[in-house]
Amino acid sequence: MALNLNRRHFLAASASALSPLVIAGNKHADGRTPSNERINVGVIGLGSRGYNLIDALLESDDARIVAICDVDMHHYRDRVWGTGTAFGLLPAKKKIETAYAAKKSGKQAGGLHTYSDFRELIARDDIDAVVVATPDHWHAICTLAALRAGKDVYCEKPVTHLFAEGQQVYREVEKQNAVFQTGSQQRSDAKFRRAAEIARNGLLGTVKKVEVGLPPGYDKPQGDVTVIKVPKQLDYDLWCGPAPMLPYMRARHHRWWRGHRAYGGGVLMDWIGHHNDIAHWALNMDDSGPTRVEVSEWNLPETEVYNTPHHYTIRCQYAGGVQSTISSRHRIGLKLIGQAGWVYVSRGVLEASDERWSSSAFVPGDTRVYRSDDHIRNFLDCIKSRKPCIAPAETAHRSITPGHLGYVAAELGRGLDWDPAAEKVIDDDEANRILSTVRYREPWSLT
Repeated sequence: MALNLNRRHFLAASASALSPLVIAGNKHADGRTPSNERINVGVIGLGSRGYNLIDALLESDDARIVAICDVDMHHYRDRVWGTGTAFGLLPAKKKIETAYAAKKSGKQAGGLHTYSDFRELIARDDIDAVVVATPDHWHAICTLAALRAGKDVYCEKPVTHLFAEGQQVYREVEKQNAVFQTGSQQRSDAKFRRAAEIARNGLLGTVKKVEVGLPPGYDKPQGDVTVIKVPKQLDYDLWCGPAPMLPYMRARHHRWWRGHRAYGGGVLMDWIGHHNDIAHWALNMDDSGPTRVEVSEWNLPETEVYNTPHHYTIRCQYAGGVQSTISSRHRIGLKLIGQAGWVYVSRGVLEASDERWSSSAFVPGDTRVYRSDDHIRNFLDCIKSRKPCIAPAETAHRSITPGHLGYVAAELGRGLDWDPAAEKVIDDDEANRILSTVRYREPWSLT
């Protein structure tokens, strides 16, 4: 058990980057899990979302959590110490072992392995699949290391923090013939599936307008901005990893880290992988994207703690004349507006211009989209069948591309003409240079 990762160990391992993991593989000769065997899973990132995924895995009789990893031994997210649910490595260990003991299923024979360094977890040859539930700035490095080690991967959304990372991830998934699921779990929800089928079956007529409503970002600090000593149970150097190591404060750590571009893309990039993902699904644009992107509103907060927009509106044009706006000013959710009607969908809500469409008994037509009613279950089933998951890597990357383009358009102060097939900004070398740039704190890299 590697609970205490000392500085010498960390630096020595970092110096070799990810190369030791390239040769590590699964326990099976072909690198894949036979359909009649239990799937051994390692979980990286043991915060609130990581716990949600652990709960789902604990309910799956054909999955076994054999290893977990986090750089924080014990925390309470954004809450006062000692209040609410405890997260981190030690509480997660207790949670998992208690659940398996209660089941008396023998699943955890040999004990649960714990790590502070994700590379040690990935290097295990008894792990078939890795769950990545870290902050966004770690998604690409953890995912690529796992893929190169022959693992299948479930990675939370947004699939990556930077545009160029997303391209590398989906290309590596294809290269490794891996099963990959993005945590855009709305695709495994009946209401979102129905909205997509209403559009895809032509009930709306030609879709002309799309409104993607996302929550506003942080307009002020969400926690204490006092720069304090790093808690002793946290390896903050490793938490920052490839990102700049900003002065430590509560307002920029657990839960609130995404407000700064060093670690996330704000609420915009947090939520675009949900509602814009469904917009692309409904428009049958999973392998494509807009042809033009421009920003009409980009209001940064009046604090230096965060540098992601509080209010934002990104206007997109798609082939066929579809106009889309991704905005914090819209009602949260997705509204598809066509010549013959409209449909609005959000979590737990489906409304339509024709009341019949919102009935669970209504059949939209012969066209059916991929059906999944359980996102983790879909991942586990696809590991066995080797079929694509409902939210694969390239789909997830393209769902959030308008957000990446919005950031570039805001930085440059101009609209961008986009070639979705080539994934290039047309006649704009400066914009393409920004999109292709990945700068990591040494010694981290994607290679």
